[in-house]
Amino acid sequence: MTKPTHPTSRGFSRRQLLKATGGTAALLAAAKLNFPAGAFAQGAGPEVTKATLGFIALSDAGPLFVAKDKGFFAKHGMPDVEVAKQASWGTTRDNLVLGSEGNGIDGAHILTPMPYLISAGKVTQNNVPTPMYILARLNLDAQCISIAKEYANLKIGTDSSPLKAVFEQKKAAGKAAKVAMTFPGGTHDLWIRYWLAAGGIDPDKDVETIVVPPPQMVANMKVGTMDAFCVGEPWNLQLINQGIGYTAVNTGELWNKHPEKSLGMRAAWVDKYPKAAKAILMAVMEAQQWADKAENKKELATIMGKRQWMNCPVDDVYDRSAGKFDYGIPGKIVENSPHIMKYWRDFASYPFQSHDLWFMTEDIRWGKYEAGFDSKALVAKVNREDLWKEAAKTLGVPAAEIPTSTSRGKETFFDGKVFDPENPAAYLKSLSIKRVEV
Repeated sequence: MTKPTHPTSRGFSRRQLLKATGGTAALLAAAKLNFPAGAFAQGAGPEVTKATLGFIALSDAGPLFVAKDKGFFAKHGMPDVEVAKQASWGTTRDNLVLGSEGNGIDGAHILTPMPYLISAGKVTQNNVPTPMYILARLNLDAQCISIAKEYANLKIGTDSSPLKAVFEQKKAAGKAAKVAMTFPGGTHDLWIRYWLAAGGIDPDKDVETIVVPPPQMVANMKVGTMDAFCVGEPWNLQLINQGIGYTAVNTGELWNKHPEKSLGMRAAWVDKYPKAAKAILMAVMEAQQWADKAENKKELATIMGKRQWMNCPVDDVYDRSAGKFDYGIPGKIVENSPHIMKYWRDFASYPFQSHDLWFMTEDIRWGKYEAGFDSKALVAKVNREDLWKEAAKTLGVPAAEIPTSTSRGKETFFDGKVFDPENPAAYLKSLSIKRVEV
């Protein structure tokens, strides 16, 4: 019997490949073809090839859908990554606490404040901390605050103050006005609170704040459960398409180029499998780059609408993902919104520590953390911008697309308030409605 000469998976020997293809470069190309999960030197690849990442049916989870559908996880050596739908953000939290070893999940598309609340034990059972890391931001802008059709005549926009008298009348009649968000202390909670408070409406006293999972927002407003809600797409556009309400404001109008969701992972998993974590991060970053290209927007909408992802008509996804914003108010259509969801450009993927500090400061404002909580210390533990930079370098991201600072500097909001990450206390003092005294 002839001794085999180290056959490849397609039956060619190394020598045959070199001879047929003309050298080392061609051999590497052939190796990539033969090993679609990635060609690594022995011991250099990810420690494991599987991880379970949770997601909520929202368009800002698009990079995870793309990474799975387009094969980016496999390309970077993680072919067995599972992207698993979660029923709510509360479920996401519970499954992160369990971890995949406890039939939970290893990481998730997540509201940026949640890894901090979970790490600090503020939202976990018995207040037991589960250390988390933020590896990347998933997107900027493009959440919305939507209003029920009964308030169509008010044509509410960035100024929420016209609702104050209406809500007071409703309360006097014995029926509290209700506004919905997706998780206490999460991004949607903070956007709608900021917007209401800027208009003189106390979100804890003048209205009743309720928690509703994103995919259930439209159905709940249809039966009159709430007067307003804040959530990501496609649910705001679906609300308009079904004639139930209208968009008051794109959250990018409240804070231009604001951070939104993140790629969060259990710290224990990342510490145990650092190469696998880096591979996941690179796959997601590459998916973000793909998703941000104009020529891919139609395919992106088609991918996001799939049953296993958002399970909705492409018509409820495409327009806003491509930049067309019909607010559902006659004459209010923006063809090329500057507040389109950004997955990569404008440093969308980079997890600025200053952004995380704002979220923590707002959660102090509303009593999720005690006054004087050491936010900077927790940000230093949870935010892993160092891993992002390492992954970007390996991925070959141009230097111009890698920030040189962990801070984006002072941020200015639509009502003129300014957040200086060097002095969060001054920002808190400037806010008229809050739960803490500074």
